[in-house]
Amino acid sequence: MRRFATDGYDTTATRQIANDAGVNVALIARYFGSKEGLFEHCVREAAAVVGRAASAVDEGEGSAGQISRISDAISRLSAGVGSGSATHALLLLLRSSGDPEAERMRVSVLSGFAERLAEVGEGSDPEARLFRAQVLLATSVGIAILRSADGLEPLGSATREQLAGPVSEVAAALLASSR
Repeated sequence: MRRFATDGYDTTATRQIANDAGVNVALIARYFGSKEGLFEHCVREAAAVVGRAASAVDEGEGSAGQISRISDAISRLSAGVGSGSATHALLLLLRSSGDPEAERMRVSVLSGFAERLAEVGEGSDPEARLFRAQVLLATSVGIAILRSADGLEPLGSATREQLAGPVSEVAAALLASSR
């Protein structure tokens, strides 16, 4: 996932992936069939990571609690967990591969996350809530992209906990009712 997210589909070779994983390139063919099969698996896995973050938005009730859960979900995606797999998942979903099925999955996952965020938003105009939710999603994507750039500090080395406060402020402002 990291290779596809950082280098793109076209410039990533299965031999590079095998070397990164410390395995023989034949194992990729055995388990995934091809580079395309491995990429499809990575896109599905990335969709699952973002889906888990989106489902955290639905848990519990209360505006303050939901903003906190949204902030945590976005901070997890933006800061990455473990070896940065959440950030790589988000970046992979942003990269265009030229594959129509991957493109459909990418748009579907990102749209679904924005729709869940919009359900939490205030106001009676569903289109305005969806717009503000998409702006919030774009903000989190921007954080992930900027964090992937080497040398952009202090954002690059910020922890999930450090991101939570500012992300929570942005989430609360964007999901509040427009006047």
